[in-house]
Amino acid sequence: MVGLAVLIIATVVVGIIVVRNLVASWNAPVLPAAVPGTVKSGTAIPANKPTEDSKAYSAPLQSKGMPTAQPWDGNSRISVLVMGLDYRDWQDNPDAPSRTDSMMLFTIDPVNKTAGMLSIPRDLWVQIPGFDYAKINQAYFLGAANKLPGGGPGLAMKTVGQVLNVPIQYYAQIDFDAFAKMIDELGGIDVYVHQTMRVSLVGKAGSFELKPGVQTLDGPTLLAYVRNRYTDGNDFARSQRQQEVIMDIRDEVLQFNMLPTLIAKAPALYQELAGGIHTNLTLDQIIRLAILAESLDKTNIQKVVIDSNDVMATYSSDGQAILIPIPDRIRIRRDEVFANPAPAAQAAPTVPNAPTASSAQETQVSVDPVKMMKSEKARIAVRNGTAQSGLATNTADYFTKQGLDVVEQSNADQSYETSLIYVYTNEPYTVQYLADLMKIPNSRIFNKFSPDSKFDVEVILGIDWAYKNPLP
Repeated sequence: MVGLAVLIIATVVVGIIVVRNLVASWNAPVLPAAVPGTVKSGTAIPANKPTEDSKAYSAPLQSKGMPTAQPWDGNSRISVLVMGLDYRDWQDNPDAPSRTDSMMLFTIDPVNKTAGMLSIPRDLWVQIPGFDYAKINQAYFLGAANKLPGGGPGLAMKTVGQVLNVPIQYYAQIDFDAFAKMIDELGGIDVYVHQTMRVSLVGKAGSFELKPGVQTLDGPTLLAYVRNRYTDGNDFARSQRQQEVIMDIRDEVLQFNMLPTLIAKAPALYQELAGGIHTNLTLDQIIRLAILAESLDKTNIQKVVIDSNDVMATYSSDGQAILIPIPDRIRIRRDEVFANPAPAAQAAPTVPNAPTASSAQETQVSVDPVKMMKSEKARIAVRNGTAQSGLATNTADYFTKQGLDVVEQSNADQSYETSLIYVYTNEPYTVQYLADLMKIPNSRIFNKFSPDSKFDVEVILGIDWAYKNPLP
């Protein structure tokens, strides 16, 4: 999220300056070089006349070993994975590999003048290319720790691209300190705080409350506000809050009366950008994005969050709280972002109190849980964890009548008070169907992902099922 906020600031500020320079022959303040030594100190770029120094703007703001800059014709759709890193990982050792604290995919269609942003929960349980299943926020860490080509950003881009089945050409990652300083340079940002929340500033002890209502937050406080996970809705609410703040920053930057301030502060803003953002976008590409960012109608920016309706909350075998993606729901969310939004007159009505906006496309999709469960064709193993004779056989027959495919039935290795579900492959509809059928909460669903397993889901029948079940 933070990376996208900076990208918006950078594109608009740098874009306004450069566009003014090229179109109106206005001599902009000289910006510090993105890559040390690429632009001579004190050299301005004359209007409508490329120079050797101006070519330096094609250099990417990236580190060695990171994903290389990709060409862009200015007309094709462009997608940027923006990431903030987990402060807890690097507060004691800035050079240590880190997980991502937040991930958001930003996409823009230059031809149709539409854009979208999709927030991805950090606990999404996915297969990371070249590795086993893990939380998606581990992709950056694994890429960096194993020194893979493209490093952490490269593996994060590949993982998200695989989950969504979309190409991702660029990444942007911002340091917390740079973000906070740039917000301070802008004089703070006005945000609407929806509920009382207690926040802690990064790197400082103690906490304080933010009260509901419109407030002007400085850089450190705004950073604490968008990072806070401990509110109603947890990570899903945080993602919505981050998207709101991004739009607040965009609105603040695009205000007409902000232009003189932005021009005056351009050197300081760009200095923070050059020192605190890492990306394979070249400055030339950022400038072109600036023109697009400035011209986009706010109604043509889709804001989508992968939320509790799109995942199944459960636990991994080692006790981690994880979110298993429901494939069809993830595809719907992806298409909401990548499809061009319908004109306002044709848009579907919003659903009151819904966690995300309801689109015409989504309202046309009806997910039948039984049909989806059967389509997965998951192989079920049933184990009797009670002293009741024949419980596994009777339950297996019952499951078969519901359309489930039971491939094994036997006694469990011990006695169980409560029923459990073990998941060996990604079969979210089957698992959810069984959990609803047997009244098994998420806290008793565990993941033991093993693609070579002879069955996909293992059901342990506990004493609770023996004494209360719908068996004939």
